[in-house]
Amino acid sequence: MRYVDGFLLAVPRRKLQMYRRIAQRAGRVWLDSGALEYRECAGDDLKVTFGMSFTRTARLKAGETAIFSWIVYKSRAHRDRVNAKVMKDPRMQKLMKDPMPFDLKRMSYGGFNVLVDL
Repeated sequence: MRYVDGFLLAVPRRKLQMYRRIAQRAGRVWLDSGALEYRECAGDDLKVTFGMSFTRTARLKAGETAIFSWIVYKSRAHRDRVNAKVMKDPRMQKLMKDPMPFDLKRMSYGGFNVLVDL
């Protein structure tokens, strides 16, 4: 059964291009390490009238947008192997030394079993 790591974070709009460059580099490392898919999406239509919005969940401040992203793997065991490779990759180690264009303390993250895959 496929497995997904999901992320929600707040990025200042003025730093979106910087975030995009970092995400493109990180995504390449994940894919080179065996991930099946890597997606990063910037908020567009976040003013919802039902449920809890991403705006509220990510605790967005003025001038920020939500980033919703996910990485797909074959299984949880595959995820663990891929992530171990990613963390050892010199490209990722270099990226992790640079300041991030978002507040890590406000990032939400979790691993998920896929229930429906159409």
